Amino acid sequence: MYSRLTALLLHWLRVPPEPQAPHGDPASLRVFRAGKNFLNLRLLKWGVAQIGALAGIIFWFGVFSDLGDRVEQQRTTAPEPKTAASAPAASPAPQVQPPAGNNAVERTVNSVVSEIKTQAEAAGKQMQENRRAKRKLGPVEGFYAWRNGMVNFLSRLPKPAMLVIWFFEIVGLIVYILQLPITFLLARMDYDLRWYMVTDRSLRIRHGLWKVNESTMSFANIQQVEVSQGPLQRLLGLSDVKVQSAGGGSGGGDSHESRGKEDDMHLGLFHSVTNASEIRDLILERLRRFRESGLGDPDEKQAQLMTSSASAVQPDHNELLAAARELAAEARALRTSLG
Repeated sequence: MYSRLTALLLHWLRVPPEPQAPHGDPASLRVFRAGKNFLNLRLLKWGVAQIGALAGIIFWFGVFSDLGDRVEQQRTTAPEPKTAASAPAASPAPQVQPPAGNNAVERTVNSVVSEIKTQAEAAGKQMQENRRAKRKLGPVEGFYAWRNGMVNFLSRLPKPAMLVIWFFEIVGLIVYILQLPITFLLARMDYDLRWYMVTDRSLRIRHGLWKVNESTMSFANIQQVEVSQGPLQRLLGLSDVKVQSAGGGSGGGDSHESRGKEDDMHLGLFHSVTNASEIRDLILERLRRFRESGLGDPDEKQAQLMTSSASAVQPDHNELLAAARELAAEARALRTSLG
């Protein structure tokens, strides 16, 4: 089942199941893979993430169930709005006598302005008190304040509003169930699609499914090989082998930065392998033989050939220049003797 799903997913994403061997003698090819504990660690992280997501879904199911009960209770206990038939007959509005004279109008305007100013000051003080109260709230008090606000808000909405909230909750639960096999498959394939290949001339590293990263390094450019191991890797018996090429940095750093290091074009990372010392010794031995044999990078050899050809042509130009100078000297001597 897993093999069929993997083959189908690789076919859809147009990812070849394994990379081609790098340049070098096919008989010298060595293929390394990440350790089994790396797969166990990936599956453990996946399981913890899924348990956390399920706990969150259950929590919010409980919160919205409680909200529904409180909203229904507030609706039943809220007083019925008074209808026109049951409302007592309104007393006739008092007749407002227009003020007599400009002084009366001025007093009325000043009274209204003073009232507005008093109300604005009171509203400002109330807002400041509310802000101070919110700052003092802890996470639990803040949650209860949010819940009470939601109850007041939802109780003013029509009853179908709660059905919309439950609809999204159920959709979230269905999406969670559907993503379980997909994310498990991706976590498993992240382990299976890691390839570390070494020949007598170069090495090739490939990883990734959605974004495939494949890097090839010639032994002519390798400058440094080191082994690193973080605390968790030490517990699981895993290590990283970092191969630094020309133009890169020092390659230092903790193991938790390994994922970012994998995208460095000057760094070849054998991530979470169980035979780091064997890989390091193999690369150093083949690097030593490569340098002793005098073999180099094909591009460098072509550049050297072009340089040597240019230097071989240079003496011919000097000879021609010397001959021209000698001919000019003889011509000046002949002109002097005739002159």
